Amino acid sequence: MLRGPWRQLWLFFLLLLPGAPEPRGASRPWEGTDEPGSAWAWPGFQRLQEQLRAAGALSKRYWTLFSCQVWPDDCDEDEEAATGPLGLEWDLNVRLHGQHLVQQLVLRTVRGYLETPQPEKALALSFHGWSGTGKNFVARMLVENLYRDGLMSDCVRMFIATFHFPHPKYVDLYKEQLMSQIRETQQLCHQTLFIFDEAEKLHPGLLEVLGPHLERRAPEGHRAESPWTIFLFLSNLRGDIINEVVLKLLKAGWSREEITMEHLEPHLQAEIVETIDNGFGHSRLVKENLIDYFIPFLPLEYRHVRLCARDAFLSQELLYKEETLDEIAQMMVYVPKEEQLFSSQGCKSISQRINYFLS
Repeated sequence: MLRGPWRQLWLFFLLLLPGAPEPRGASRPWEGTDEPGSAWAWPGFQRLQEQLRAAGALSKRYWTLFSCQVWPDDCDEDEEAATGPLGLEWDLNVRLHGQHLVQQLVLRTVRGYLETPQPEKALALSFHGWSGTGKNFVARMLVENLYRDGLMSDCVRMFIATFHFPHPKYVDLYKEQLMSQIRETQQLCHQTLFIFDEAEKLHPGLLEVLGPHLERRAPEGHRAESPWTIFLFLSNLRGDIINEVVLKLLKAGWSREEITMEHLEPHLQAEIVETIDNGFGHSRLVKENLIDYFIPFLPLEYRHVRLCARDAFLSQELLYKEETLDEIAQMMVYVPKEEQLFSSQGCKSISQRINYFLS
């Protein structure tokens, strides 16, 4: 079964393959007619126009990927890359639910960073939120769209704190291994991505080792070999603060989509610094502002869980009924106790729950 970008490749190949370049000088009916009152100026149509353009460009990119697999001898080195920001934009807008801030900020920062000819430092993003809100999901989207081989790429390294660095007494060994892997990966690849899951559980010594790699002007001995390096830190740390702020705003009459980074980031960053039971908030990464953005993942509501259930059926090419989506969403536990507004597990375990309806 096709997975990752290849499933999307066939979808776009079937639907959008004709997307050939237009003849030079060809005009479109909506060009030059966007004055007020024009039918082509309708916001809904303009949005559709943007989506079609993005889909057309993306379909051409998937065709390039497909042709590189079929005719590798005719494929340029640059064409072996993955779908890039175009594919990332499509995934964030279509596959990610309830995270408008993540959709906007991740796409803008990653695209801007990769378009910078000589970035002054590595891009460091810290994802925060409850379990099941999409942190690993978005990290996987980045990997799949920036690297043709996804997590199997030699240019991607993923570390899980409790799995790769489980014993504090071996921290010196872990530090050497981590520095070696970062250095070797950067020497090998033009563009690298390092993911640290359960970042709040990383030993302070490991966090200090990462500091020089995130500095704006790294010391000569630590200067990155690859022009573009992205560090992702995934954490449940202070997800409760995000939920409290969102709940307060919703009770005050704000819509979810009206919530901005200005509402959340100051609270989130302050709480991370004040957290005393882990080293992440007290590391130089935070204290010296080496993290470029703290990105909040909002708690998911009933409607988002339904969409996750729908996507789980579609990913397995299974038919579903609307009633079944409601049944799955109702199986989740919702909090706080009075409002019962947010899924306590987000969309986690949804894929497993649909098996109950298949037996």
